[in-house]
Amino acid sequence: MSTTTDTIRAAAGYLASWVEAQAAHQRVPGVQVAIRSEGELVLDLAVGVADVTTGEPLRTDHLFRIASHSKTFTATAILQLVEQGRLRLDDPVGSYVPELADGGSPVAAVTVRELLGHQGGVIRDGDQADFWQLEYPFPDRATLLADVLAHGHVHERNEHFKYSNVGYSLLGLVIEAVTGTTFAEHLHTAVVAPLGVTHTGAELDPARAGEYAAGHTGLLLGAVDRETIEHVDTRAMAAATGFYSTAADLTVYGSAHCLGDTRLLSDDSKRIMQRLESVVSQDDGTEIGRYGVGIELKTVGKRALVGHSGGYPGHITRTYIDPKAKLVVSVLTNAVDGPADQIAVGLLALVDLALNPPKATDTTSDTATADGDAETPAAEATTADPARFTGRFAGLMGLMDLTVLGGRPVIVHPTYPDPKAAHDELEVLDDDRLLLRAEASFGPAGEVVHLTRAEDGTITSVRVGGMTSWPLADFLARRSSMTRVAAPKVSA
Repeated sequence: MSTTTDTIRAAAGYLASWVEAQAAHQRVPGVQVAIRSEGELVLDLAVGVADVTTGEPLRTDHLFRIASHSKTFTATAILQLVEQGRLRLDDPVGSYVPELADGGSPVAAVTVRELLGHQGGVIRDGDQADFWQLEYPFPDRATLLADVLAHGHVHERNEHFKYSNVGYSLLGLVIEAVTGTTFAEHLHTAVVAPLGVTHTGAELDPARAGEYAAGHTGLLLGAVDRETIEHVDTRAMAAATGFYSTAADLTVYGSAHCLGDTRLLSDDSKRIMQRLESVVSQDDGTEIGRYGVGIELKTVGKRALVGHSGGYPGHITRTYIDPKAKLVVSVLTNAVDGPADQIAVGLLALVDLALNPPKATDTTSDTATADGDAETPAAEATTADPARFTGRFAGLMGLMDLTVLGGRPVIVHPTYPDPKAAHDELEVLDDDRLLLRAEASFGPAGEVVHLTRAEDGTITSVRVGGMTSWPLADFLARRSSMTRVAAPKVSA
């Protein structure tokens, strides 16, 4: 396997620790994470609980409702049918759903491509959409079409980007009309089965009820308790929001959208899906998103990514795919306020920190530090093993991790949402000293980090910028004494 995958695999232990810190800090019931690099599953992780009422630990094979991820599955199936010559992207939806044309709805003229790219001007969820809040069941075909006939046309075609679950529900009906099977049956045969995954399906499966992670309500305005939310069948809206999966399965699926993988689609079709169709902007020009043909587009750092998010009652999910680098990150959370996107973006930042070390700097300092450190020759920076400089430490101002990414020691603050913006590069001076990289900074850049160790070599404290942090348990034992000003120490 390539150096890239080797590097990410080596960093996986810290990536897991960072996710655990994020989940605890943000009080998320459970987080399921998977990362796949060049086809290899380098991280498959579950932290927290599947259900707060039972305390059942979350597992990596618990099923999550992945909501709008379903749109990418639907788009994949549509592009497969286009490749097979069974429909065209420019076909009007009324050709396959005759009720729309018979009812005189303007939606009948909307093309398959326009529905895939949310350019059809179709109502988002319907005039009555409290099925999202479980006030009543999701619509069946008759209810869905009655709503489209009465309320479906909102904008003219291609007038505005208008995200539409109803539009994708109509694409599910198109697939059924073309294939002569149900949406769920066709998606299993055409998309799920070829990947060999066993924890993915197009709709709630009652036979697997015990495998689903519970969904949970949010913590509104500082609330401390969550309630579980029932899983329900999304019926005629499955093509927009019905799928279930695991993070690991989603990385298999995401890998099939990388260039060169022909399990589901040709590269030609993948380029159609991943090509920019819409820049979604507010009236003042502020960009809030980008969309292709059935898939979201986003740039994180220097990576041009595709993928999708998902918001289902009780589950918030996100998958990012780098189709050129063949990297897939999937994060599934089981709460309405789950920070799936934030964690996924943070993991990408950590991966890029591991893969892209900064250019080497001259570690020689010709001035003494405030505590008397003399000039430090650069040659000493390679005399100690970076693995001896790892651990999680705490002080009154928060947590700090010493870890190794890409073979070099770094400081990461694990409760910050952006680890790249909250990290410091280090160089090893000797077994008890590290040097913070010299750079423009609001922090103690260029200063020496001091460690104390127990007889067995365990780090017992870390002093950065003159302030000390301790292993978490040690800090908690002393924290109360740190909440009042101590009497000044008198020098002997």
